[in-house]
Amino acid sequence: MPRGPAMIVLIRKTVSQMLEVELPTVVVLGQSLLSRLSEVSGFARNVPVELDVFSQLACFLETISIIVIELQKGRESSPLISGILEALSRDVEIASQLVQLAINKSRLQLAIQRSNLVKQLENVVHDLGRSLSLVPLSSVQNDENIKALINSASQQMQKAYFHTTEMQRGSLHSQEGNMLNKWDSGCDHGSQSDDSRHYEQRHIEPLYEAFVCPLTKQIMQDPVTLENGQTYERSSIERWFKECQDNGRKPVCPMTGQELRSTELNPSIALRNTIEEWTGRNEIAQIDLARSSLTLMSSDEDILCALKDIQHLCRKSRTNKYRVRNAGLIPMIVERLKTGVEQVRCRALETLCVLVEDDEDNKEAIAEADYIRTYVKCLSRELSQEREEAVSLLLELSKSQSLSEKIGSANGAILILVGMTSSKSENNVAVKNAEKTLENLEKCDKNVRQMAENGRLQALIKRLVEGSEETQLEMTNYLAEVVLSNDGKALVAEKAAPTLVNILGSGSLPAREACLKALNQISSYDVNGKILIEAGILPPLIKDLFTVGVNHLPIKLKEVLATTLANVVNSGSEFESAPIDADGHTLLSESIIHNLLHLISNTGPAIEAKLLQVLVGLASSSQAVLNVVTAINSAGATVSLLQFIDAPQRDVRIASVKLLQRLCPHMGQELADGLRVSTGQLGTLISIMGANGLTEEHAAAACLVANLPERDAILTRSLLDQGAFPVVVGKIDEVHHGETRGSRFRTPYLEGLVGILARFTFLLDDVAVLALAKQYNLASLFTDLLQTNGFDEVQRLSAVALENLSAYSKTLSRVPEVSKGGICANLFGCLFSPSKPTGLCPVHHGICSSKNTFCLLEAKAVTKLVACLDHENVLVVESSLAAICTLVSDSVDVERGVYILDKADAIQHILDILQENKTEVLRQRAVWIVERILRIDDLARAISADPKTNTALVDAFRHGNYNTRQVAEQALKHLNKIPNFSGVFNKIS
Repeated sequence: MPRGPAMIVLIRKTVSQMLEVELPTVVVLGQSLLSRLSEVSGFARNVPVELDVFSQLACFLETISIIVIELQKGRESSPLISGILEALSRDVEIASQLVQLAINKSRLQLAIQRSNLVKQLENVVHDLGRSLSLVPLSSVQNDENIKALINSASQQMQKAYFHTTEMQRGSLHSQEGNMLNKWDSGCDHGSQSDDSRHYEQRHIEPLYEAFVCPLTKQIMQDPVTLENGQTYERSSIERWFKECQDNGRKPVCPMTGQELRSTELNPSIALRNTIEEWTGRNEIAQIDLARSSLTLMSSDEDILCALKDIQHLCRKSRTNKYRVRNAGLIPMIVERLKTGVEQVRCRALETLCVLVEDDEDNKEAIAEADYIRTYVKCLSRELSQEREEAVSLLLELSKSQSLSEKIGSANGAILILVGMTSSKSENNVAVKNAEKTLENLEKCDKNVRQMAENGRLQALIKRLVEGSEETQLEMTNYLAEVVLSNDGKALVAEKAAPTLVNILGSGSLPAREACLKALNQISSYDVNGKILIEAGILPPLIKDLFTVGVNHLPIKLKEVLATTLANVVNSGSEFESAPIDADGHTLLSESIIHNLLHLISNTGPAIEAKLLQVLVGLASSSQAVLNVVTAINSAGATVSLLQFIDAPQRDVRIASVKLLQRLCPHMGQELADGLRVSTGQLGTLISIMGANGLTEEHAAAACLVANLPERDAILTRSLLDQGAFPVVVGKIDEVHHGETRGSRFRTPYLEGLVGILARFTFLLDDVAVLALAKQYNLASLFTDLLQTNGFDEVQRLSAVALENLSAYSKTLSRVPEVSKGGICANLFGCLFSPSKPTGLCPVHHGICSSKNTFCLLEAKAVTKLVACLDHENVLVVESSLAAICTLVSDSVDVERGVYILDKADAIQHILDILQENKTEVLRQRAVWIVERILRIDDLARAISADPKTNTALVDAFRHGNYNTRQVAEQALKHLNKIPNFSGVFNKIS
């Protein structure tokens, strides 16, 4: 008899049929049912075992009797009520059979079968409750008490749960009973789960008692018969006999307690075949029932139950997987993945996973292209359980090599799986399954390429390193086309650099071409430079670069080759000692640099730019730059390199300017001489600096000009003639006031511009320069730049420029003419005194201004220079201190200058610099200015009490250079540490 949802289906079917045919009256059916309810209830209360479940059953049956009586009152024949009464009658008959079974069994038999019996009673009560739930409340007119009784009884019966206790087996005191207790408590009942036992009891055809093993309470799969004719599951009875032997007693039949002469087990082939046929028919019927529940009209609960049924059937038998596929259930299950209910989607994925496990035919059916896209979509859902189920399904499918390419071709599949393996939010099971799935997908070369494109390079690298020559070529081609992240570049370099270098040196032309492209990309990540050099990349690169004739590479490949070489040399790795040929030459060898210079002059712009970048990398090394300078001078290539400044190709111009910028500190005068006699290169540099925007080219041009010898007056005048002054001032204003913020070239560009402007302060004797310096108020401009925190070089250059401007202030400062007073003053001179000029600078004793005389006081630069004395960069401190020294030089009022410094809190900073003694330059300047400060008696008295200053001066007197020791001696005299008549050194000039 069907149970659960199947029963409801049959009731609904019966009700619908009742609407079409003539049925018995409600009264007749009710009277018959009441009679059976009374009989069964009485029998249930008289079952001769202590099982409370029969008492509960009797109570439920009596409640149904009350409801049936009410349904009979005043009713005409109703098809719906008649159908419900018939369903109740069938359920009562099943209950009656179970009660009679309990009455007729022995206590031992009941003890063995108690769990199965209780479960069947529980199912009958559930079915009775479901039948009651179909009763329309309108059928009991307006009786609210009966309505409440129907609702309450139906709910209680549907939720009824019967259980037994150990006390219910208390009547079994025999040795057999004790052994049965022990055996039953340790038996796993066929190692089946609760769900499995539940499904075993759901049958479309009636379950015959002969099919069930009395020990396991499960349908037998291998039935065997004892000598007394009793039948059991083979594994169960064998265990029973072992228990008898272990307890030291003769074997007995568990059901009858009869002692057995033999433990021989006779296979019951006929019963086994019958059970198999019965099971097959039930399973087919259950599959059909599940199919009907997977329609769009079914409730979510029915769908979940149907999917669970399918899982159970498929786990139970491989044949059922075939039946499910043939019944057309796979498309219906896949369709459930499109529902909005997460639980249904998860159950559907779980069911599909069961279907494909160890079944190639189902894998093919489930792995259709459209279906795989649906599974991939489930991978991207928010619910973690759904993602886990989806990746488990793809893992099973990926075990089939024929499906690997199909899975990989699904849009986004590999990308999502790769993302899951590196996700920290996924659970461990999902991550491991995603990893295993990708490992299975690696069987297909197309998938390997996709994985590489999505950052998973392990499979490609393995094939590249371990594969055949053909495989290596294919993987190298993939690697050349894939865009790698920096992590990917590092991984390839670490694992495959020797292999790639070997292919580059000895492979076929197609292989070398692909290899060069791959190495070019890998070398663009600076970290890989060292790995590639150690792998021996330089020899094949140099060899192919300089080879001419039949075996030379095509021009386009030489461009890639030159780019790769430039990447390696500019990576910051140590290349200086790496050999490039069998003769022990290195990149620093003069012949190699000569060949590079020759190749630069005799090749196209694309390769020119890359080779110039190679020289930039060489010149960036402190060990190599002198070798480059020597080679350039010996080759007479200075003018040739300068000519590239005018190149129409931007990358050539940038590379040449960067190279000249790095060479400038070592051959600045040669470059300055070349620019002076060149035709237009200086103007080109100025044009580049003044162009709109802020690029690497702007910064490189500004830095090159700034690094040229600052005291080359002819070059400075050339810059002036080319209109550099207003261009530089305008660009400084743009950058400094934020019009070009955000560029990574802002810092070098600003440093270069300030350096160019500062060089003009070395030529203030030139009338044109002086006029422009006044016009653009350079003193205020450099004072403003002095506050550019984070730009050390800008601050240093600004302090240098302020030193130059301040040193020229005395020359520009003028004392106004004093009025002579006219005729009266001439006649009566004794009565008139000449008027004194007012508003004079205390240091320069003249009329000063920031704009016209560059006075530091008027420019309010003193406090800013003093602030720079605390700078971490010692070069900024040196320049700032030099600028401050101009306020106490011999050409100005030293005493007034010292008091101005005292007012600005500069003296303590200067004493700190003297005591710290960071550099010889700082000590020399600090001693010089301290000597000037000590000329003021009140300050000298205050400083003399500081032992640290005294010690610092003594140390300078002992260990400084000649000039420092001479000034220190004079300072110690001011402190009365040395007698005034002492003359260790000549008098200070």
